[in-house]
Amino acid sequence: MDVGDKFPDFVLLDEDGKEFDSRTLEGIRYVIYFYPKDGTAGCLREAQDFTANIKKFMVRNMPVIGVSKDSPESHRKFINKNGLMLKLLSDPDHVLLEAVGAWGKKMMYGKEVEGTIRSTFIVGKDGIVEAAWTKVKVDGHVDNVVATAASLVRKSVQ
Repeated sequence: MDVGDKFPDFVLLDEDGKEFDSRTLEGIRYVIYFYPKDGTAGCLREAQDFTANIKKFMVRNMPVIGVSKDSPESHRKFINKNGLMLKLLSDPDHVLLEAVGAWGKKMMYGKEVEGTIRSTFIVGKDGIVEAAWTKVKVDGHVDNVVATAASLVRKSVQ
């Protein structure tokens, strides 16, 4: 999945076990990020960084959605334990993860494994990817997403 691609439609369960249909996002620019596992150090830092900056996204009417293969119950515990202000979706069969290229072979502790490749996308009001980050390193990443989001909003206003 790259800039200019149509982001796939999806229906996944959220942290409350309710269906979340991407069609509810039509006409809204949004951030969607893919992460390996609730509660792990890097995933917690990334979720906390998005939460710390949530007002910067919401002032631009830009929801932030996280996706992992964890269960809705795991997501609910992750949110409650850490005070997260994010919508988290469960993709246990990694259908969306695979569709956007956020699932595949990666190196972990010197071994090749298959799993989630940390990735983030900004999807435009028309469903087209406006920005893409793959193989994300957590430190400083959310700052880059905030800056890009602000730039995209400015461009669309001009």
